[in-house]
Amino acid sequence: MDYQTEFRRSIDQPEAFWRDKANAIDWIRPPEEIWKATDNGHGQWFPDGLINTCDVALDANIRAGRGDQTALIYDSPVTDTRQSYTYRELTDQVARFAGVLREQGVAPGDRVIIYMPMIPQAVFAMLACARLGAVHSVVFGGFAAHELAVRITDATPRVIVTASCGIEVSKVIPYKPLVDRAIEEAEHKPERCIVFQREEVTAELQPGRDLDWETQMASARAVDPVPVAATDPLYILYTSGTTGKPKGVVRDNGGHAVALRYSMELVYGARPGNVFWAASDVGWVVGHSYIVYGPLFMGCTTILYEGKPVKTPDAGAFWRVVQDHGVDYLFTAPTAFRAVRKEDPEADLLATYDVSSLKRLFLAGERLDPATYEWLREHTGLPVLDHWWQTETGWAICCNPVGIEEFPTKPGSATMPSPGFNVQVVDPQGQPMPAGMQGQVAVKLPLPPGCLTTVWGDDQRFRKTYLNPIPGFYSSGDGGFIDEDGYVFIMGRTDDVINVAGHRLSTGEMEEVVASHPAVAECCVVGANDELKGQIPVGLVLLKDGATIDPDELEEELIDMVREKIGAIACFRRAMVVERLPKTRSGKILRRVIRQIADGDEWAVPSTIDDPSILDEIQQRFHR
Repeated sequence: MDYQTEFRRSIDQPEAFWRDKANAIDWIRPPEEIWKATDNGHGQWFPDGLINTCDVALDANIRAGRGDQTALIYDSPVTDTRQSYTYRELTDQVARFAGVLREQGVAPGDRVIIYMPMIPQAVFAMLACARLGAVHSVVFGGFAAHELAVRITDATPRVIVTASCGIEVSKVIPYKPLVDRAIEEAEHKPERCIVFQREEVTAELQPGRDLDWETQMASARAVDPVPVAATDPLYILYTSGTTGKPKGVVRDNGGHAVALRYSMELVYGARPGNVFWAASDVGWVVGHSYIVYGPLFMGCTTILYEGKPVKTPDAGAFWRVVQDHGVDYLFTAPTAFRAVRKEDPEADLLATYDVSSLKRLFLAGERLDPATYEWLREHTGLPVLDHWWQTETGWAICCNPVGIEEFPTKPGSATMPSPGFNVQVVDPQGQPMPAGMQGQVAVKLPLPPGCLTTVWGDDQRFRKTYLNPIPGFYSSGDGGFIDEDGYVFIMGRTDDVINVAGHRLSTGEMEEVVASHPAVAECCVVGANDELKGQIPVGLVLLKDGATIDPDELEEELIDMVREKIGAIACFRRAMVVERLPKTRSGKILRRVIRQIADGDEWAVPSTIDDPSILDEIQQRFHR
């Protein structure tokens, strides 16, 4: 079936379409009803179906004869450790840890917070919650105690699962003191804290509350999958909110399993037995969808990597993992390859590894700038496929649908809407914009399976944030355009559009131009307040290793490039070379904080930042 036929059927006959896709997974009781509208403008998928997500991920593969296939590979350059688990071995670990949780009173619907580094036990804990019908909420390991406390208060977990420490390159970060402080600060007090002791640090356990992982596992009884309604929550994943209070994105069991199983084939072209590596963290949505759940739903081998794209030990780290484990598909964020490109601009380290197993490279999480796209294409010779999605959607809104039909790529475009996503570019009143004209990127309701169903404990916030801004649509918060060929271009968050003397201009478009300079490894353009023009763009530029250009000379060249490609109307007149760009731990540039610094407004150090000292350096550069 070609893409257009598949897409049209998903929009015109959604119930028949998703009934077919639901047949690809093992149900405990298959759904008769496919879609049930609700009064919040959205609805429920497969409302009368019974399922267990862990059963779909693990037991179903054993029933299909894949019990002895490797399910999970753990590769940790920071501890020089490698382990692998077959589907049968992984099921045993998960079923027994589910028994540990059940012994502590965890029942269907109870919440469990998982605050873990990238170790197999994090995956065991997630799947064990799913096996019990409990709701897991993974909090990125190393988040500050206050941020963990906020999530404990909101999710009210019965149990917290943690480890004695995490490792950032060569720095060991004890987790237990952070957990203790978070519990002390939180309004809700969990009954138990289960701690996995790592060799690098031994955590002190609090009698009466804290339990040792290994001790509990030694006497644990394995638990069978517990049937739950397809509409019951599988997990809560917190994402940043503009009010400062994180939003708890809720994912259901049934729609999630159906959508992710379909996406593995549609978006990535994966098949059972393939080795799939999402180089992310289980604390982020990519880790949920494509380290843990999606690959296992498909019967793939998935890789859990405890390391960085650089410095563990060098910029060849990703290529080494591909070679050692025969990776078929690699998915990561553009920022990872920008870091690799900065340290190894000619890809000399790539040439030292055999990466012939790789079929495709996938990028998402932020906009794939054309410079990074071209660098990867040139040095790997592989298809480099951008796709666009969000924590809220759980899988790709737009992709190159290689599982059905592979389209020619256009740098800067995430290609076509995924079947199920009726993507439109609209003005603030919800009216369609002409081809090539920028506007707000929105998805006509209802959203397909796998997307968020609400915000935990605050459905009003769900409606206000996502449904009310553009009636009849899911508001993505991103701006972009659709060209005359139907390709979707995401230009960045709508608040990354600046108004220069009455002209609305995209900072993403300017970043494309700046990043194309041969000396530039990475850049960020923000709008700073200006008395005369309202706003003017300012660029922060990170140089490639070995680049020797004078900063003033570079600034002149970048100004000329933006003038030539966009025009004098852009008023791009300032580009500062910086040592580092401020980023979250997941690799996203903190543009809003940079804007606040540029404008001289009050700003706070975000809990998600990788290195807070960078912000002080940038403030000095702006206001010296």
